[in-house]
Amino acid sequence: MTFLQSDLTYPATAVACALVGSVFDVKSRRIPNFITFPSILLGLALHLAIGGWRQLLSSLAAGLICGVIFLVFYIAGGMGAGDVKLITAVGCIAGMPHVAYLLVLTALCGGAMAIVMALARGQLQQTLVNVGAIATHHSQEGLQPHPDLNLSNLNTLRLPYALAIAGGSLLTLYFQIQ
Repeated sequence: MTFLQSDLTYPATAVACALVGSVFDVKSRRIPNFITFPSILLGLALHLAIGGWRQLLSSLAAGLICGVIFLVFYIAGGMGAGDVKLITAVGCIAGMPHVAYLLVLTALCGGAMAIVMALARGQLQQTLVNVGAIATHHSQEGLQPHPDLNLSNLNTLRLPYALAIAGGSLLTLYFQIQ
């Protein structure tokens, strides 16, 4: 069985994409379009080449599902556009069978990262208070960004979320192997 025929092709390629995005996110706090847009096209082309038109459409749907879910957090002021584009690319590459794992495991990795970072900076209690304030704000104001607790505020605790996407991708691959 060649690599392109393996069940691991899509999740392994998604991991590679997420890791490249992570390097840029950690170094520059940005995930450049020259990573995300070609990766989206790679995912679509890979699915078309291996599985035909039906799989191409499934890959497109996977990317849209991932992207739209992250877009909600971007609109609410809690995530950067690069993160939205990266999860869209990773979703296109991983494909529909892996979307649920990818999204849930990415969220768990992001939550774990946030807790570790807050503990390391001695800000766990304040972070938990902020989470409550954000939840209250969004329950009353919808997706309007919180006036203080959003990415525009340089004092807000920020995560290079591409690391969470890479962690979710790696765990998705791990569970595919098991």
